[in-house]
Amino acid sequence: MPNREKRKLIESIAVSDFFESYQEQLKLRLVTRADTLRRSKVREKSINRPALTLTGHFKYFAHKRIQLFGAGEMSFLRGMTDEKQRITLTKIAEQKIPCIVISRNFAPTKVMLQVMEEYSIPLFRTPLTSKEFSTDATVLLEERFAPRTTLHGTLMDVRGIGVLIRGESGSGKSETAIALLHRGHSLVADDVVRIKLLSDHTTPVGTSPSLNRGYMECRGIGIVNVVELFGVQAVRIDKRIELVVTFIDWKPGMEVERTGLEEKYFDILGANVPHMEIPVRPGRDMARLVEVAVMVQALKLIGHDPAKEFSAKLIAEMNPK
Repeated sequence: MPNREKRKLIESIAVSDFFESYQEQLKLRLVTRADTLRRSKVREKSINRPALTLTGHFKYFAHKRIQLFGAGEMSFLRGMTDEKQRITLTKIAEQKIPCIVISRNFAPTKVMLQVMEEYSIPLFRTPLTSKEFSTDATVLLEERFAPRTTLHGTLMDVRGIGVLIRGESGSGKSETAIALLHRGHSLVADDVVRIKLLSDHTTPVGTSPSLNRGYMECRGIGIVNVVELFGVQAVRIDKRIELVVTFIDWKPGMEVERTGLEEKYFDILGANVPHMEIPVRPGRDMARLVEVAVMVQALKLIGHDPAKEFSAKLIAEMNPK
């Protein structure tokens, strides 16, 4: 089954979208006119403290980032004459910065407000400290800028391991998921799995569209409400994908993995996730096989590879001292 992944890369975020989405979390209050929100965009996910820029050094000015003015920047700014403030702030505004945030609820200077409105650059205040705002805003921006994709499959939390079950339509993914739920495991997403890759992780994170979260489609039965049948603990909001299991139709004479020595990987947003292919045959307990695959992967994560250990013992037996 080919990987039909379609990547979505976020190159910029409208400041208006950032403000509407995180106004409450970051306690932001717009100081400039509302129309200054129209065209500004954040093009990098980090926060910039323009302390050095205020002294006139613009060579390495990170103008694509949100500019955070803390106690130090505001104190330095207030020490300038109005004319010097206007010259410096105009140079900053001409770099087409996305916006300015002033921490600790410090009031902007009169000149600062005038220049920002003149160049239609949003100016915000927040009661958060500079450290608090930088930490919270960076986490939020990391999430918004994360590359994303959507894959067809069922994502489960099995024994603490996130396993994405793939296969052609009718291969038994949902039926296997129902059996896993009955054994106490949790559902993350069925049919459509939305995936993102945060920069500080090498493992993609999967979740479900909010519309069908907690629901499954099972052929012959219809739509199943997982929470009502198995309890609220049977549904998870998201999970890191640490294993991909693909169901393939069994055919006489087909070659399948017998030893597990050959490690396979499945590419998700550039991350190589361990991949196992399991042939589907009548009478096979696919849920049990997925559980075993997960336990094998769990052993590998702590440094125990059953296939390699057995191979080493076999070689030692064949070549005695």
